[in-house]
Amino acid sequence: PPAPGAPTVTTRSDTSLTLAWSAPTGPITGYRVYEGGTVRATTSGTTTTITGLAACSTHTYTVKAYNSAGESAASTPVTGTTTGCDTPDVTRHAAPYLYMGWGDPPNPSTVMNATGVKWFTMAFILSGGGCSPAWDGNRPLHNGIDAQAIAQIRAAGGDVLPSIGGWSGNKLGPNCATPEALAGAYQQVIDAYDLKAIDVDIENSDEFENAAVQDRILNALKIIKQNNPDVQTILTFGTGTAGPNYWGTRLINRAAELQANVDIFTIMPFNFAGGSDMYGSTVSASEGLKNALKSAFGWSDATAYSHMGISGMNGLSDQREVTTPATWTSIRNWADSHNLARLAFWSVNRDRPCPTGGVAPNCSGIDQQPWEFTRITAGF
Repeated sequence: PPAPGAPTVTTRSDTSLTLAWSAPTGPITGYRVYEGGTVRATTSGTTTTITGLAACSTHTYTVKAYNSAGESAASTPVTGTTTGCDTPDVTRHAAPYLYMGWGDPPNPSTVMNATGVKWFTMAFILSGGGCSPAWDGNRPLHNGIDAQAIAQIRAAGGDVLPSIGGWSGNKLGPNCATPEALAGAYQQVIDAYDLKAIDVDIENSDEFENAAVQDRILNALKIIKQNNPDVQTILTFGTGTAGPNYWGTRLINRAAELQANVDIFTIMPFNFAGGSDMYGSTVSASEGLKNALKSAFGWSDATAYSHMGISGMNGLSDQREVTTPATWTSIRNWADSHNLARLAFWSVNRDRPCPTGGVAPNCSGIDQQPWEFTRITAGF
């Protein structure tokens, strides 16, 4: 008979994995599930549960159909990990985005003194040509305005994590041909600043909506974690109001399947038809993220929340959704009370008032106090 369809892991526990697959055409007597060359289960249906497994153990299976004529070729493999893994505590960050190449960049020490914020997410590391990292794709890792800003932040008692990627520009994910090459580019950035954390902002059709590049990024982050176990790894991606879309769910599931060991999954709840209730829409999206993480990793509610982040957009979004300081305070309080790991927003450059300014790179488009969103975020 022909090979069965690609199996998936549908349910996981501390001691079992449940697989399902689609039936091939033709007469089928049953199916054998193999781990390597060993048959782990035989069934007449297209689903089975393999029991007696150890907690936090990883297994790879293939499925073969059989009938009176013999056995089919193997299906594509599927890898699953049982639940029950111990998860280390994740350092929390209140780290709004600061972009030195756009939007009248403020003096970071001025913002720190006015708000008490200690961390910034520095945007954006892109490809400076091929698989070589550069700020905005054209500013050097060393001795430029970005390095000067980082030195100033650290001199004031703060620290940074870089955002690698973003919505636009020539990015490393598509340009680095292999996970090893991409990890090498990430490592250059880590080494340039002796970083404690990195954020990969995976967006748009060239990275987020591209299965091969998603997998390349996840495998690169896995290598980074293996070589730098103390460096926190963060993924940031868009969302719908009910939680991650197909591509976001795929990213989470693949992170689990590949054992990429990503520390924080951050959603961007804006430009997502959030409507007039941006607090409610943000909480709804975050609960959807929690449920996706629980499904993929077998985590409890509390563990899932501790691996989550929110990155909003202060004032007017590009879709003219409105997040006021009061709304952002409510979002911060929800994130704080649920022990989320990261709170950020786009961006410090825009954290200035311009109530008639529209959507602008250097102000929020609403009435507010200077640096008000940064001050609220610093309370996380």
